[in-house]
Amino acid sequence: MSHASTIVGIPGLEIERVDRNQQIHIWAKPKFRPVCLYCESTSLRIKSTGERTLKHTRQGNRIMVLHLRVPKYHCMTCGRYFRHRFAGIRPRLRATEGYRLEVYEAHHGGVTQHMLSRTHGISAATVERWYQYHIAQRISEMRDRPCPQVLGIDEHFFSRQRGYATTLVDLKNHKVFDVVLGRTEASLGEYLRALPGREQVKIVVMDLSETYRRIVRRYFPNAQIVADRFHVVRLVNHHVLKVWQQQDPEGRKNRGLLSLMRRHQWNLSTAQQQRLQAYLDQHPVLKALYHAKHQLMRLLLLKTLKVAHVRRYLPQLRRLIDQFADSPAASLARTLTSWLEPIVRMWRYRYSNGMTEGFHTKMEMMSRRAFGFRNFNNYRLRVLAHCGWDGVINRV
Repeated sequence: MSHASTIVGIPGLEIERVDRNQQIHIWAKPKFRPVCLYCESTSLRIKSTGERTLKHTRQGNRIMVLHLRVPKYHCMTCGRYFRHRFAGIRPRLRATEGYRLEVYEAHHGGVTQHMLSRTHGISAATVERWYQYHIAQRISEMRDRPCPQVLGIDEHFFSRQRGYATTLVDLKNHKVFDVVLGRTEASLGEYLRALPGREQVKIVVMDLSETYRRIVRRYFPNAQIVADRFHVVRLVNHHVLKVWQQQDPEGRKNRGLLSLMRRHQWNLSTAQQQRLQAYLDQHPVLKALYHAKHQLMRLLLLKTLKVAHVRRYLPQLRRLIDQFADSPAASLARTLTSWLEPIVRMWRYRYSNGMTEGFHTKMEMMSRRAFGFRNFNNYRLRVLAHCGWDGVINRV
């Protein structure tokens, strides 16, 4: 009987009988009499004994069913009554915590509710309820965790009725920190004011959004803003193509030339460079703008530089911005000047929002599989379950 008690995995049980048929039925009772829950006295008498039937973890393909004798004790010292408590069994439930956790981990791993209903003998609604319970339990444990030191901020579309949501990503540990509905200071202010540990955030990576910059400066006072490299490069390309549209509308419609203008100069073959150069020779303004753009691109793609190297490249960056200021791309120069410090910090730090964009792709797939979410809280729980932690709940 001691070997069967070890297989059950619940301490303090004395196995009385085991029947193995389509299901494994185990009759058991407490091995030891506990102390009083209220005064810790050992002077207890058994007033009555009841029986509980619970589903337990499966052994092979057969469900284990426990039939427990549950004494009701009367403390002779304090005069209070209480029932016997078993480890891993909550009051008034018809399944042990191990069984509920087994169903949760299987569903989290991809097993459908229909399949779990067939293999575990429970309804699909029960599977969903247990899954939501364990997710909410884990999220409540994560509620008071401090802010990460390296934070990525970006927006993504949630629904037509609710609009956009803001994603906060822990770029150092590669996890989603939280998802908040809204993308303005009015919608995010209350959440950010109550955020624990926001003073310890050192780096915030973001796109060139003036709204997010104001939010970061106000609610993360000790953080340095680092511009996302992809968005800076895209901004430069966008302005160059816009000037091209103004200078030569017909040439801008040529798909072959459009492909050559978008790509980096060092990625073009010799024949492609000759074709592009022949076109630029006919438009001196575009030629000067094109060469200035690629000098700027070489600077923007520099990474993890030391302070001495940053000081050496900074005058070159300023001269290129001045060239754009005296050209038809003056609006690009104004934007680069406004974001000069976050852009220069790209040279010092290796962080970017590429990880955040990857999480957004995963969130979009989750939303598609669910045919959309109406309740933002359910959407947030699902995102944090799949992107915010490893999905493993430690057994106590």
